[in-house]
Amino acid sequence: MVILSIAGTMRQLLKIPQYSSLGLHHPVRGVCCSRALLSCSDVRVRFAPSPTGMLHLGGLRTALYNYLFAKAHNGSFILRIEDTDRTRLVPGSEESLEEMLRWAGLEPDEGPTKSGKYGPYRQSERVKIYKEKTQELIERGSAYYCFCTPHRLELLRKEAARRKEVPRYDNRCRQLSQEECRRRLEDGVPHVVRFKLEDNAQPFTDLVFGITRHDVASVEGDPVILKGDGFPTYHLANVVDDHLMQISHVLRGQEWLISTGKHMMLYRAFGWTPPQFAHLPLLVNKDGTKLSKRQGDIFANHFREKGYLSQAVLNFITFCGAGFHDNKKVRTLEDMVAEFSLARVVEHPARLDWDRLQEFQREHLARLFGTHHGQTQIVQNLRELIVQKYGERFSGSSILLDEYILKVLETRMGHFTLLSDLVSPDFQYLWGQPDITVQELSMITSHTRPVLRTVHEALQDMSTNQFTLEEVGSKLRDVSKTHKAVKYSTLMKMLRFVLSGRQVGPSVAEMMTTLGQTETLKRLNNALSLLDNGTKTKDTERR
Repeated sequence: MVILSIAGTMRQLLKIPQYSSLGLHHPVRGVCCSRALLSCSDVRVRFAPSPTGMLHLGGLRTALYNYLFAKAHNGSFILRIEDTDRTRLVPGSEESLEEMLRWAGLEPDEGPTKSGKYGPYRQSERVKIYKEKTQELIERGSAYYCFCTPHRLELLRKEAARRKEVPRYDNRCRQLSQEECRRRLEDGVPHVVRFKLEDNAQPFTDLVFGITRHDVASVEGDPVILKGDGFPTYHLANVVDDHLMQISHVLRGQEWLISTGKHMMLYRAFGWTPPQFAHLPLLVNKDGTKLSKRQGDIFANHFREKGYLSQAVLNFITFCGAGFHDNKKVRTLEDMVAEFSLARVVEHPARLDWDRLQEFQREHLARLFGTHHGQTQIVQNLRELIVQKYGERFSGSSILLDEYILKVLETRMGHFTLLSDLVSPDFQYLWGQPDITVQELSMITSHTRPVLRTVHEALQDMSTNQFTLEEVGSKLRDVSKTHKAVKYSTLMKMLRFVLSGRQVGPSVAEMMTTLGQTETLKRLNNALSLLDNGTKTKDTERR
Protein backbone atom coordinates (compact mmCIF):
# COMPACT_ATOMS: atom_id res chain seq x y z
CA MET A 1 0.00 0.00 0.00
CA VAL A 2 1.33 3.44 -0.94
CA ILE A 3 0.40 6.44 1.19
CA LEU A 4 1.09 10.12 0.55
CA SER A 5 4.82 10.47 0.90
CA ILE A 6 4.74 13.27 3.47
CA ALA A 7 2.13 11.43 5.53
CA GLY A 8 4.13 8.20 5.37
CA THR A 9 7.29 9.91 6.57
CA MET A 10 5.44 11.62 9.42
CA ARG A 11 3.85 8.34 10.44
CA GLN A 12 7.18 6.59 10.60
CA LEU A 13 8.77 9.36 12.63
CA LEU A 14 5.85 10.02 14.96
CA LYS A 15 4.34 6.49 14.95
CA ILE A 16 0.99 7.87 13.85
CA PRO A 17 -1.71 5.28 12.97
CA GLN A 18 -1.89 4.25 9.32
CA TYR A 19 -4.84 6.33 8.15
CA SER A 20 -4.24 9.61 9.99
CA SER A 21 -4.12 13.11 8.64
CA LEU A 22 -0.58 14.27 7.92
CA GLY A 23 0.27 14.43 11.60
CA LEU A 24 -2.37 17.07 12.31
CA HIS A 25 -5.22 14.70 12.97
CA HIS A 26 -7.54 16.46 15.39
CA PRO A 27 -7.29 20.12 14.27
CA VAL A 28 -7.66 19.18 10.60
CA ARG A 29 -10.43 16.69 11.27
CA GLY A 30 -12.33 19.08 13.50
CA VAL A 31 -12.36 21.83 10.88
CA CYS A 32 -13.41 19.49 8.08
CA CYS A 33 -16.15 17.97 10.17
CA SER A 34 -17.63 21.24 11.37
CA ARG A 35 -17.67 22.67 7.84
CA ALA A 36 -19.33 19.57 6.49
CA LEU A 37 -22.08 19.78 9.07
CA LEU A 38 -22.71 23.47 8.57
CA SER A 39 -22.93 23.14 4.78
CA CYS A 40 -25.20 20.11 4.75
CA SER A 41 -28.85 21.12 4.67
CA ASP A 42 -30.31 17.63 4.22
CA VAL A 43 -28.55 14.91 6.20
CA ARG A 44 -29.31 11.39 5.00
CA VAL A 45 -27.41 8.44 6.46
CA ARG A 46 -27.83 4.71 6.15
CA PHE A 47 -27.17 1.57 8.13
CA ALA A 48 -26.54 -1.19 5.61
CA PRO A 49 -26.03 -4.60 7.23
CA SER A 50 -25.81 -7.94 5.46
CA PRO A 51 -28.34 -10.54 6.68
CA THR A 52 -25.65 -13.14 7.37
CA GLY A 53 -26.23 -13.61 11.10
CA MET A 54 -27.15 -11.83 14.31
CA LEU A 55 -26.41 -8.16 14.90
CA HIS A 56 -23.20 -7.79 16.92
CA LEU A 57 -22.16 -4.88 19.12
CA GLY A 58 -20.03 -3.29 16.41
CA GLY A 59 -22.96 -3.26 14.02
CA LEU A 60 -25.27 -1.92 16.71
CA ARG A 61 -22.85 0.93 17.42
CA THR A 62 -22.62 1.77 13.70
CA ALA A 63 -26.43 1.87 13.53
CA LEU A 64 -26.55 4.02 16.67
CA TYR A 65 -23.99 6.58 15.44
CA ASN A 66 -25.85 6.88 12.13
CA TYR A 67 -29.13 7.34 14.02
CA LEU A 68 -27.63 9.94 16.37
CA PHE A 69 -26.03 11.88 13.53
CA ALA A 70 -29.29 11.94 11.57
CA LYS A 71 -31.49 12.96 14.49
CA ALA A 72 -29.01 15.56 15.74
CA HIS A 73 -29.32 17.32 12.36
CA ASN A 74 -33.01 16.67 11.69
CA GLY A 75 -32.05 14.24 8.96
CA SER A 76 -33.14 10.78 7.84
CA PHE A 77 -31.92 7.39 9.06
CA ILE A 78 -32.25 4.71 6.37
CA LEU A 79 -32.04 0.94 6.74
CA ARG A 80 -30.72 -0.82 3.64
CA ILE A 81 -30.28 -4.59 3.45
CA GLU A 82 -27.17 -5.60 1.51
CA ASP A 83 -28.05 -9.14 0.53
CA THR A 84 -26.18 -9.54 -2.77
CA ASP A 85 -23.83 -12.26 -1.49
CA ARG A 86 -26.36 -15.06 -1.84
CA THR A 87 -23.98 -17.74 -0.52
CA ARG A 88 -23.79 -16.20 2.96
CA LEU A 89 -27.45 -15.43 3.63
CA VAL A 90 -28.87 -16.80 6.89
CA PRO A 91 -32.66 -17.32 6.98
CA GLY A 92 -34.33 -15.04 9.52
CA SER A 93 -31.36 -12.67 9.82
CA GLU A 94 -33.09 -9.72 8.21
CA GLU A 95 -36.07 -10.01 10.54
CA SER A 96 -33.70 -10.38 13.51
CA LEU A 97 -31.77 -7.25 12.48
CA GLU A 98 -34.94 -5.17 12.26
CA GLU A 99 -36.20 -6.55 15.56
CA MET A 100 -32.95 -5.62 17.34
CA LEU A 101 -33.07 -2.09 15.94
CA ARG A 102 -36.61 -1.73 17.29
CA TRP A 103 -35.47 -3.08 20.66
CA ALA A 104 -32.71 -0.46 20.72
CA GLY A 105 -35.14 2.31 19.78
CA LEU A 106 -33.35 2.96 16.47
CA GLU A 107 -36.39 3.06 14.21
CA PRO A 108 -35.43 3.82 10.58
CA ASP A 109 -37.23 6.55 8.67
CA GLU A 110 -36.97 4.50 5.47
CA GLY A 111 -36.31 0.82 4.90
CA PRO A 112 -37.67 -2.53 3.68
CA THR A 113 -40.69 -2.29 5.97
CA LYS A 114 -41.01 1.52 5.78
CA SER A 115 -42.25 3.59 2.89
CA GLY A 116 -39.76 5.78 1.06
CA LYS A 117 -39.26 7.23 -2.40
CA TYR A 118 -35.76 5.79 -2.80
CA GLY A 119 -36.66 2.10 -2.56
CA PRO A 120 -36.53 -0.76 -2.89
CA TYR A 121 -34.26 -1.04 0.14
CA ARG A 122 -33.10 -4.62 -0.40
CA GLN A 123 -30.21 -4.82 -2.82
CA SER A 124 -31.45 -8.14 -4.19
CA GLU A 125 -34.46 -6.20 -5.49
CA ARG A 126 -32.22 -3.63 -7.24
CA VAL A 127 -30.23 -5.98 -9.49
CA LYS A 128 -31.61 -4.41 -12.68
CA ILE A 129 -30.28 -1.02 -11.55
CA TYR A 130 -26.79 -2.42 -10.95
CA LYS A 131 -26.71 -4.07 -14.37
CA GLU A 132 -27.69 -0.80 -16.01
CA LYS A 133 -25.00 1.11 -14.12
CA THR A 134 -22.42 -1.55 -14.94
CA GLN A 135 -23.23 -1.21 -18.64
CA GLU A 136 -22.83 2.54 -18.26
CA LEU A 137 -19.32 2.06 -16.89
CA ILE A 138 -18.45 -0.31 -19.74
CA GLU A 139 -19.62 2.26 -22.28
CA ARG A 140 -17.56 4.94 -20.52
CA GLY A 141 -14.49 2.73 -20.77
CA SER A 142 -14.22 2.40 -16.97
CA ALA A 143 -15.13 -1.29 -16.80
CA TYR A 144 -14.66 -4.37 -18.92
CA TYR A 145 -15.74 -8.00 -19.32
CA CYS A 146 -13.42 -10.58 -17.80
CA PHE A 147 -13.52 -14.15 -19.09
CA CYS A 148 -10.75 -15.62 -16.95
CA THR A 149 -11.69 -19.05 -15.63
CA PRO A 150 -11.61 -20.02 -11.95
CA HIS A 151 -8.72 -22.34 -12.85
CA ARG A 152 -6.62 -19.46 -14.20
CA LEU A 153 -7.38 -17.29 -11.19
CA GLU A 154 -6.35 -20.13 -8.90
CA LEU A 155 -3.03 -20.46 -10.77
CA LEU A 156 -2.44 -16.73 -10.23
CA ARG A 157 -3.07 -17.16 -6.49
CA LYS A 158 -0.70 -20.11 -6.26
CA GLU A 159 2.03 -18.27 -8.14
CA ALA A 160 1.68 -15.26 -5.85
CA ALA A 161 1.89 -17.54 -2.82
CA ARG A 162 5.03 -19.17 -4.25
CA ARG A 163 6.61 -15.74 -4.61
CA LYS A 164 5.32 -14.76 -1.16
CA GLU A 165 3.33 -11.92 -2.69
CA VAL A 166 -0.23 -10.72 -2.10
CA PRO A 167 -2.50 -12.38 -4.69
CA ARG A 168 -3.85 -9.99 -7.30
CA TYR A 169 -5.51 -10.18 -10.68
CA ASP A 170 -3.15 -9.30 -13.55
CA ASN A 171 -5.78 -7.31 -15.49
CA ARG A 172 -5.31 -9.56 -18.52
CA CYS A 173 -8.79 -9.04 -19.94
CA ARG A 174 -8.29 -5.28 -20.05
CA GLN A 175 -6.47 -5.87 -23.32
CA LEU A 176 -9.30 -7.69 -25.09
CA SER A 177 -10.70 -5.91 -28.12
CA GLN A 178 -14.39 -5.03 -28.39
CA GLU A 179 -14.72 -7.56 -31.19
CA GLU A 180 -13.20 -10.35 -29.08
CA CYS A 181 -15.49 -9.47 -26.15
CA ARG A 182 -18.54 -9.44 -28.43
CA ARG A 183 -17.63 -12.84 -29.87
CA ARG A 184 -17.17 -14.45 -26.43
CA LEU A 185 -20.39 -12.96 -25.15
CA GLU A 186 -22.27 -14.31 -28.15
CA ASP A 187 -20.72 -17.74 -27.53
CA GLY A 188 -22.01 -17.65 -23.94
CA VAL A 189 -18.57 -17.74 -22.32
CA PRO A 190 -18.95 -17.28 -18.53
CA HIS A 191 -17.75 -13.87 -17.43
CA VAL A 192 -17.72 -11.15 -14.79
CA VAL A 193 -17.29 -7.40 -15.10
CA ARG A 194 -14.25 -5.66 -13.58
CA PHE A 195 -13.67 -1.99 -12.80
CA LYS A 196 -10.54 -0.29 -14.10
CA LEU A 197 -8.54 1.09 -11.20
CA GLU A 198 -6.75 4.43 -11.64
CA ASP A 199 -2.96 4.46 -11.39
CA ASN A 200 -2.79 7.63 -9.32
CA ALA A 201 -5.30 7.53 -6.48
CA GLN A 202 -6.43 10.89 -5.15
CA PRO A 203 -6.54 11.60 -1.39
CA PHE A 204 -9.83 12.21 0.39
CA THR A 205 -10.74 13.60 3.78
CA ASP A 206 -12.31 11.26 6.28
CA LEU A 207 -14.21 13.04 9.04
CA VAL A 208 -12.55 10.87 11.68
CA PHE A 209 -9.17 9.81 10.27
CA GLY A 210 -8.40 12.96 8.30
CA ILE A 211 -6.63 13.11 4.92
CA THR A 212 -6.21 9.60 3.54
CA ARG A 213 -4.85 8.09 0.36
CA HIS A 214 -4.67 4.43 -0.57
CA ASP A 215 -2.96 3.68 -3.89
CA VAL A 216 -5.20 0.74 -4.69
CA ALA A 217 -3.81 -0.03 -8.15
CA SER A 218 -0.32 -0.63 -6.76
CA VAL A 219 -1.45 -3.53 -4.57
CA GLU A 220 -4.64 -4.85 -6.15
CA GLY A 221 -5.85 -5.98 -9.52
CA ASP A 222 -9.01 -4.60 -11.06
CA PRO A 223 -11.89 -5.64 -8.77
CA VAL A 224 -15.01 -7.50 -9.85
CA ILE A 225 -18.09 -5.28 -9.69
CA LEU A 226 -20.62 -7.62 -11.31
CA LYS A 227 -20.36 -11.34 -10.60
CA GLY A 228 -21.11 -14.25 -12.87
CA ASP A 229 -24.52 -14.77 -11.22
CA GLY A 230 -25.57 -11.26 -12.22
CA PHE A 231 -25.34 -9.86 -8.69
CA PRO A 232 -23.08 -6.90 -7.90
CA THR A 233 -20.24 -6.89 -5.40
CA TYR A 234 -20.31 -4.62 -2.38
CA HIS A 235 -18.11 -2.00 -4.06
CA LEU A 236 -20.51 -1.28 -6.92
CA ALA A 237 -23.78 -1.74 -5.05
CA ASN A 238 -23.00 0.53 -2.13
CA VAL A 239 -21.71 3.34 -4.38
CA VAL A 240 -24.73 3.16 -6.69
CA ASP A 241 -27.20 2.97 -3.81
CA ASP A 242 -25.61 5.75 -1.77
CA HIS A 243 -25.80 8.03 -4.80
CA LEU A 244 -29.33 7.12 -5.89
CA MET A 245 -30.62 7.27 -2.30
CA GLN A 246 -28.96 10.68 -1.90
CA ILE A 247 -26.89 9.64 1.11
CA SER A 248 -25.05 12.70 2.39
CA HIS A 249 -22.75 11.04 4.95
CA VAL A 250 -21.44 7.48 5.14
CA LEU A 251 -20.68 6.42 8.73
CA ARG A 252 -19.30 2.89 8.77
CA GLY A 253 -16.69 0.70 10.44
CA GLN A 254 -12.97 1.37 10.13
CA GLU A 255 -12.49 -1.89 8.24
CA TRP A 256 -13.97 -0.18 5.15
CA LEU A 257 -11.51 2.72 5.19
CA ILE A 258 -9.04 0.83 3.00
CA SER A 259 -11.76 0.33 0.35
CA THR A 260 -12.88 3.94 0.24
CA GLY A 261 -10.21 4.97 -2.28
CA LYS A 262 -11.67 2.37 -4.64
CA HIS A 263 -15.16 3.75 -4.04
CA MET A 264 -13.98 7.29 -4.75
CA MET A 265 -12.71 6.08 -8.14
CA LEU A 266 -16.15 4.65 -8.87
CA TYR A 267 -17.77 7.98 -8.02
CA ARG A 268 -15.41 9.76 -10.39
CA ALA A 269 -16.04 7.18 -13.13
CA PHE A 270 -19.79 7.85 -12.87
CA GLY A 271 -19.26 11.60 -12.64
CA TRP A 272 -20.97 11.73 -9.25
CA THR A 273 -20.19 13.79 -6.15
CA PRO A 274 -19.32 11.42 -3.30
CA PRO A 275 -20.84 11.73 0.17
CA GLN A 276 -18.81 12.68 3.23
CA PHE A 277 -17.11 9.67 4.83
CA ALA A 278 -16.57 8.99 8.54
CA HIS A 279 -15.04 5.66 9.53
CA LEU A 280 -15.70 4.61 13.09
CA PRO A 281 -12.89 3.08 15.19
CA LEU A 282 -13.05 -0.60 16.04
CA LEU A 283 -14.61 -1.99 19.20
CA VAL A 284 -12.09 -4.08 21.14
CA ASN A 285 -11.88 -5.79 24.52
CA LYS A 286 -10.51 -3.91 27.49
CA ASP A 287 -7.06 -5.45 26.93
CA GLY A 288 -7.04 -4.33 23.30
CA THR A 289 -7.76 -7.75 21.78
CA LYS A 290 -10.34 -8.04 19.01
CA LEU A 291 -13.89 -8.98 19.79
CA SER A 292 -14.56 -12.51 18.62
CA LYS A 293 -17.86 -14.11 17.67
CA ARG A 294 -16.67 -17.10 19.67
CA GLN A 295 -17.04 -14.98 22.82
CA GLY A 296 -20.79 -15.36 22.43
CA ASP A 297 -21.54 -12.15 24.29
CA ILE A 298 -20.83 -9.76 21.42
CA PHE A 299 -24.26 -10.16 19.85
CA ALA A 300 -26.95 -7.65 20.74
CA ASN A 301 -29.51 -10.42 21.06
CA HIS A 302 -27.45 -11.97 23.87
CA PHE A 303 -27.94 -8.89 26.04
CA ARG A 304 -31.65 -8.65 25.36
CA GLU A 305 -32.15 -12.32 26.26
CA LYS A 306 -30.15 -11.82 29.47
CA GLY A 307 -32.49 -9.01 30.45
CA TYR A 308 -30.29 -5.96 29.87
CA LEU A 309 -32.10 -2.75 29.03
CA SER A 310 -31.37 -1.43 25.56
CA GLN A 311 -30.48 2.00 26.98
CA ALA A 312 -27.79 0.39 29.15
CA VAL A 313 -26.29 -1.44 26.18
CA LEU A 314 -26.27 1.73 24.06
CA ASN A 315 -24.60 3.62 26.89
CA PHE A 316 -22.04 0.85 27.15
CA ILE A 317 -20.99 0.77 23.49
CA THR A 318 -20.63 4.57 23.29
CA PHE A 319 -18.80 4.99 26.59
CA CYS A 320 -15.31 4.47 25.16
CA GLY A 321 -16.07 5.32 21.55
CA ALA A 322 -16.12 9.08 22.06
CA GLY A 323 -18.59 11.32 20.28
CA PHE A 324 -19.49 13.13 23.50
CA HIS A 325 -17.95 15.86 25.60
CA ASP A 326 -18.10 13.79 28.79
CA ASN A 327 -17.97 10.00 28.55
CA LYS A 328 -18.69 9.45 32.23
CA LYS A 329 -22.37 10.30 32.10
CA VAL A 330 -25.30 7.92 32.04
CA ARG A 331 -27.38 8.94 29.02
CA THR A 332 -30.75 8.08 27.56
CA LEU A 333 -31.12 7.84 23.80
CA GLU A 334 -32.62 11.34 23.83
CA ASP A 335 -29.58 12.62 25.73
CA MET A 336 -27.28 11.03 23.18
CA VAL A 337 -29.06 12.73 20.28
CA ALA A 338 -28.76 16.10 22.00
CA GLU A 339 -25.08 15.71 22.94
CA PHE A 340 -23.56 13.69 20.08
CA SER A 341 -20.88 15.28 17.91
CA LEU A 342 -19.06 13.47 15.10
CA ALA A 343 -16.14 15.86 15.61
CA ARG A 344 -15.52 14.22 19.00
CA VAL A 345 -15.18 10.69 17.60
CA VAL A 346 -11.52 9.73 17.95
CA GLU A 347 -9.28 7.44 15.89
CA HIS A 348 -8.13 4.98 18.52
CA PRO A 349 -10.08 1.73 19.11
CA ALA A 350 -12.90 1.83 21.64
CA ARG A 351 -12.07 -0.46 24.56
CA LEU A 352 -15.12 -2.07 26.12
CA ASP A 353 -15.10 -2.11 29.92
CA TRP A 354 -17.58 -4.86 30.74
CA ASP A 355 -17.84 -3.73 34.38
CA ARG A 356 -19.34 -0.48 33.18
CA LEU A 357 -22.18 -2.38 31.52
CA GLN A 358 -23.31 -3.58 34.95
CA GLU A 359 -23.21 -0.01 36.28
CA PHE A 360 -25.18 1.36 33.34
CA GLN A 361 -27.75 -1.41 33.71
CA ARG A 362 -28.33 -0.72 37.40
CA GLU A 363 -28.61 3.02 36.78
CA HIS A 364 -31.02 2.73 33.87
CA LEU A 365 -33.09 0.12 35.71
CA ALA A 366 -33.41 2.47 38.68
CA ARG A 367 -34.40 5.33 36.37
CA LEU A 368 -37.02 3.18 34.67
CA PHE A 369 -38.34 2.03 38.04
CA GLY A 370 -38.78 5.67 38.99
CA THR A 371 -41.52 6.11 36.38
CA HIS A 372 -45.06 4.78 36.69
CA HIS A 373 -44.95 3.01 33.34
CA GLY A 374 -41.49 1.60 34.05
CA GLN A 375 -42.49 0.38 37.49
CA THR A 376 -45.50 -1.46 36.09
CA GLN A 377 -43.35 -3.02 33.36
CA ILE A 378 -40.64 -4.18 35.77
CA VAL A 379 -43.14 -5.69 38.23
CA GLN A 380 -44.80 -7.63 35.43
CA ASN A 381 -41.45 -8.83 34.05
CA LEU A 382 -40.33 -10.06 37.47
CA ARG A 383 -43.65 -11.83 38.03
CA GLU A 384 -43.16 -13.68 34.74
CA LEU A 385 -39.64 -14.70 35.79
CA ILE A 386 -40.94 -16.03 39.11
CA VAL A 387 -43.60 -18.16 37.42
CA GLN A 388 -41.09 -19.31 34.80
CA LYS A 389 -38.59 -20.31 37.50
CA TYR A 390 -40.95 -21.92 40.00
CA GLY A 391 -43.80 -22.99 37.78
CA GLU A 392 -47.42 -22.60 38.83
CA ARG A 393 -46.79 -23.37 42.50
CA PHE A 394 -47.48 -19.76 43.35
CA SER A 395 -50.73 -19.50 41.40
CA GLY A 396 -53.04 -17.38 43.52
CA SER A 397 -50.23 -16.77 46.02
CA SER A 398 -49.78 -13.36 47.59
CA ILE A 399 -46.12 -13.30 46.52
CA LEU A 400 -47.32 -12.71 42.95
CA LEU A 401 -49.28 -9.63 43.96
CA ASP A 402 -47.95 -6.25 42.85
CA GLU A 403 -47.64 -5.09 46.45
CA TYR A 404 -45.17 -7.79 47.48
CA ILE A 405 -43.11 -7.72 44.25
CA LEU A 406 -42.95 -3.94 44.46
CA LYS A 407 -41.66 -4.14 48.03
CA VAL A 408 -38.94 -6.59 46.98
CA LEU A 409 -37.87 -4.30 44.13
CA GLU A 410 -37.85 -1.18 46.31
CA THR A 411 -35.73 -2.95 48.91
CA ARG A 412 -33.19 -4.47 46.52
CA MET A 413 -33.03 -1.77 43.81
CA GLY A 414 -29.40 -0.84 43.23
CA HIS A 415 -28.17 -4.14 44.68
CA PHE A 416 -28.85 -6.31 41.64
CA THR A 417 -28.08 -5.94 37.94
CA LEU A 418 -30.65 -8.08 36.16
CA LEU A 419 -34.17 -9.00 37.20
CA SER A 420 -33.14 -12.63 36.81
CA ASP A 421 -30.74 -12.09 39.73
CA LEU A 422 -33.81 -11.95 41.99
CA VAL A 423 -34.79 -15.53 41.14
CA SER A 424 -31.25 -16.88 41.56
CA PRO A 425 -30.41 -19.19 44.51
CA ASP A 426 -29.20 -16.18 46.54
CA PHE A 427 -32.72 -14.75 46.58
CA GLN A 428 -34.78 -17.92 46.51
CA TYR A 429 -35.88 -17.19 50.08
CA LEU A 430 -38.03 -14.35 48.72
CA TRP A 431 -40.26 -16.80 46.91
CA GLY A 432 -40.26 -19.96 49.03
CA GLN A 433 -39.40 -21.26 52.50
CA PRO A 434 -35.84 -22.55 52.95
CA ASP A 435 -34.96 -26.20 53.46
CA ILE A 436 -33.01 -26.39 56.75
CA THR A 437 -32.10 -29.11 59.27
CA VAL A 438 -31.66 -29.30 63.04
CA GLN A 439 -28.04 -30.29 62.55
CA GLU A 440 -27.32 -27.16 60.51
CA LEU A 441 -28.97 -24.93 63.12
CA SER A 442 -27.10 -26.59 65.99
CA MET A 443 -23.77 -26.02 64.26
CA ILE A 444 -24.30 -22.25 64.41
CA THR A 445 -25.01 -22.08 68.17
CA SER A 446 -26.25 -24.34 70.95
CA HIS A 447 -28.58 -21.56 72.14
CA THR A 448 -30.78 -21.61 69.04
CA ARG A 449 -34.12 -22.53 70.70
CA PRO A 450 -34.24 -19.89 73.48
CA VAL A 451 -32.91 -17.17 71.20
CA LEU A 452 -35.48 -17.91 68.49
CA ARG A 453 -38.29 -17.81 71.08
CA THR A 454 -37.15 -14.41 72.30
CA VAL A 455 -36.93 -13.06 68.74
CA HIS A 456 -40.38 -14.45 67.94
CA GLU A 457 -41.93 -12.83 71.04
CA ALA A 458 -40.24 -9.48 70.34
CA LEU A 459 -41.43 -9.33 66.73
CA GLN A 460 -44.90 -10.65 67.54
CA ASP A 461 -45.52 -7.79 69.93
CA MET A 462 -44.82 -5.20 67.19
CA SER A 463 -47.70 -3.59 65.30
CA THR A 464 -47.74 -3.66 61.51
CA ASN A 465 -46.78 0.02 61.35
CA GLN A 466 -43.83 -0.61 63.68
CA PHE A 467 -42.42 -3.38 61.46
CA THR A 468 -39.88 -1.14 59.74
CA LEU A 469 -36.18 -1.59 59.02
CA GLU A 470 -35.15 0.68 61.90
CA GLU A 471 -37.57 -0.73 64.48
CA VAL A 472 -36.81 -4.37 63.60
CA GLY A 473 -33.10 -3.65 63.79
CA SER A 474 -33.56 -2.12 67.23
CA LYS A 475 -35.51 -5.17 68.47
CA LEU A 476 -32.79 -7.51 67.27
CA ARG A 477 -30.13 -5.52 69.11
CA ASP A 478 -32.26 -5.76 72.28
CA VAL A 479 -32.44 -9.54 71.87
CA SER A 480 -28.66 -9.66 71.55
CA LYS A 481 -28.29 -7.80 74.82
CA THR A 482 -30.67 -10.25 76.50
CA HIS A 483 -28.74 -13.33 75.32
CA LYS A 484 -25.18 -12.25 76.06
CA ALA A 485 -23.90 -15.78 75.59
CA VAL A 486 -24.55 -15.41 71.85
CA LYS A 487 -22.52 -12.89 69.90
CA TYR A 488 -24.47 -10.44 67.76
CA SER A 489 -22.77 -11.74 64.60
CA THR A 490 -23.76 -15.31 65.55
CA LEU A 491 -27.33 -14.21 66.19
CA MET A 492 -27.51 -12.62 62.75
CA LYS A 493 -26.02 -15.70 61.09
CA MET A 494 -28.59 -17.93 62.79
CA LEU A 495 -31.57 -15.73 61.89
CA ARG A 496 -30.38 -15.30 58.30
CA PHE A 497 -30.15 -19.08 57.99
CA VAL A 498 -33.62 -19.57 59.46
CA LEU A 499 -35.08 -17.02 57.03
CA SER A 500 -33.17 -17.97 53.87
CA GLY A 501 -31.23 -21.17 54.36
CA ARG A 502 -28.05 -19.17 53.69
CA GLN A 503 -25.47 -17.67 56.02
CA VAL A 504 -24.61 -14.71 53.79
CA GLY A 505 -26.87 -12.19 52.14
CA PRO A 506 -28.75 -8.97 52.91
CA SER A 507 -29.11 -7.73 56.47
CA VAL A 508 -31.49 -9.72 58.65
CA ALA A 509 -33.68 -6.69 59.32
CA GLU A 510 -33.97 -6.10 55.57
CA MET A 511 -34.91 -9.74 55.02
CA MET A 512 -37.59 -9.55 57.68
CA THR A 513 -39.16 -6.31 56.50
CA THR A 514 -39.15 -7.52 52.91
CA LEU A 515 -40.79 -10.84 53.79
CA GLY A 516 -43.21 -9.06 56.07
CA GLN A 517 -44.16 -9.67 59.69
CA THR A 518 -46.50 -12.60 59.05
CA GLU A 519 -44.06 -14.56 56.90
CA THR A 520 -41.12 -13.81 59.21
CA LEU A 521 -43.00 -15.15 62.23
CA LYS A 522 -44.07 -18.17 60.21
CA ARG A 523 -40.47 -19.05 59.40
CA LEU A 524 -39.39 -18.57 63.01
CA ASN A 525 -42.24 -20.87 64.08
CA ASN A 526 -41.19 -23.47 61.53
CA ALA A 527 -37.63 -23.43 62.85
CA LEU A 528 -38.88 -23.81 66.45
CA SER A 529 -41.12 -26.70 65.42
CA LEU A 530 -38.17 -28.29 63.68
CA LEU A 531 -36.09 -28.02 66.84
CA ASP A 532 -38.93 -29.39 68.95
CA ASN A 533 -39.53 -32.32 66.63
CA GLY A 534 -35.91 -32.84 65.66
CA THR A 535 -36.86 -33.45 62.04
CA LYS A 536 -36.18 -31.77 58.76
CA THR A 537 -38.56 -29.09 57.58
CA LYS A 538 -40.63 -29.78 54.53
CA ASP A 539 -39.86 -27.80 51.43
CA THR A 540 -43.14 -25.91 51.58
CA GLU A 541 -44.05 -22.70 49.91
CA ARG A 542 -44.20 -19.48 51.83
CA ARG A 543 -47.92 -18.99 51.24
